[in-house]
Amino acid sequence: MKKILTILTLCVVALVGEQVKIIADEFDGNEKTGVTIFKGHVKITKGSDELNASKVKVLTDKNRTPYRYEAEGDVSFYIDLKESNTSYKGDAGKVIYYPSKQTYHFYTNVHLYQIGTDRKIFGEEVKLNAEDGTAKAMGKEKAPVIMIFNIEEKKADK
Repeated sequence: MKKILTILTLCVVALVGEQVKIIADEFDGNEKTGVTIFKGHVKITKGSDELNASKVKVLTDKNRTPYRYEAEGDVSFYIDLKESNTSYKGDAGKVIYYPSKQTYHFYTNVHLYQIGTDRKIFGEEVKLNAEDGTAKAMGKEKAPVIMIFNIEEKKADK
């Protein structure tokens, strides 16, 4: 039981010193392989960020620091990028988060909405870099990337 609590505690505290809370119906951790799997109504929160999924796999290095989070099955999320004062919400079939690079990879029927704007990205694969605020989206053969935004036109002075 101590090993399970140790793994869970390390997964909970490892992201940039801010507390991570994971709630799930099931938990299966392997300290030797560094793989922890949460199943059933998984909800992860870190500050104001939130990730919901059917299953989340947390991969940790030899120091038990998470280096990759993989969420799949009815994934929904809210991401607050404090550095750029930007927030996103959306859903996807699968999400992979790399904490050290602060990058998010969204896969399968991705819907990404920038909060407070009319900017939306729909595609099969979207990559979001939280450090520099860049995004890249890809569609598939018969389903192109769709980006929706408003352009404010200035009226010419008479």
